[in-house]
Amino acid sequence: MATAASAFSEQKRAMPWWIPLIEGIALLIVGVLLLTSPIETTLRLTRILGLFWFVGGIFEIVSIFIDRSAWGWKLIGGLIGLWAGYYLIMTPVAGALILGFTVIVFLGIQALLMGIVHLVQALRGAGWGIGLLGIINLIFGVILLSNTLIGIASLPLIIGIFAIIGGIGTIFMAFRLRSA
Repeated sequence: MATAASAFSEQKRAMPWWIPLIEGIALLIVGVLLLTSPIETTLRLTRILGLFWFVGGIFEIVSIFIDRSAWGWKLIGGLIGLWAGYYLIMTPVAGALILGFTVIVFLGIQALLMGIVHLVQALRGAGWGIGLLGIINLIFGVILLSNTLIGIASLPLIIGIFAIIGGIGTIFMAFRLRSA
């Protein structure tokens, strides 16, 4: 308990309490917007992500002139950032669909792999609970990979719910930092 308290007090010195408060409020706003108008919010967030990647690509290329180490990788990363950012800014609908598809496929593959790992652990004696979790993961992975369009359509709502929960938790942490 003393270790957690000392880590919390170190965090208080490292970060002002109002920074997580602003982050939490921003998460709440994004979450509410994703739940109330998911299409418009998704398109705006896609454009913001595109702007972020575009500016990041510019900075990556500029960093070549400051530090020449690994300049080839920096150039490739910068060009990819410029291209992806430009694509998301100019075609946010296609960009949102591609990003959503990528997230759903990634989550589906991750669920399948975790299901296999949990089933192997259960067969090695970890218990029936982990085996049940493995079966649920496998089912979830198959559902995600077989119904990617449904997953893409529900992704803004799921992210909105998690953003609201995360925003509330972050605001709570900010007030704990303030009182500590």
